[in-house]
Amino acid sequence: MEEFEKRQKKYTPQEGKRKAEAYCAYQERSQQEVRDKLFSWGLYPSDVEQIISYLLEENFLNEERFAKAYVLGKFRIKGWGRIKITQGLKIKQVSPPLIKIALKEIDPNDYFERLVGILTKKSTLLKETDPFKRRNKLYQYALSRGFESNLILEILKDNSLES
Repeated sequence: MEEFEKRQKKYTPQEGKRKAEAYCAYQERSQQEVRDKLFSWGLYPSDVEQIISYLLEENFLNEERFAKAYVLGKFRIKGWGRIKITQGLKIKQVSPPLIKIALKEIDPNDYFERLVGILTKKSTLLKETDPFKRRNKLYQYALSRGFESNLILEILKDNSLES
């Protein structure tokens, strides 16, 4: 343990601020991600909070902007549903009101179409012939992607993807 502490480079507050600016400029980050990174650079808690305040003032760090970027990225690129996105934001310690605001960025029609597309694609890949097992596998798959149960059941019922 002592060897690790000796090898880990410690930064001055000024170096930490400069590195944090670059870290935030590269992509949107949550406050907690930046805070963790600053601590990993060996900065003291008082310095970390000063740097976080500076980054917020200079708009390098904006929790709402991060939440919106996270929501749209996970929805459009990863195909995640609202539940999984919400969990991800909670892990990043984004406040519930900001999560609500960010989730409004998802267009309901796009959301519905994305779920239909995911279920249709998965349906073509399933080799299961028993309709009950097939429906259950589709349901479980969509749940694991973070989509709401009632929406999944509605699509499975309306689009006859079980067969």
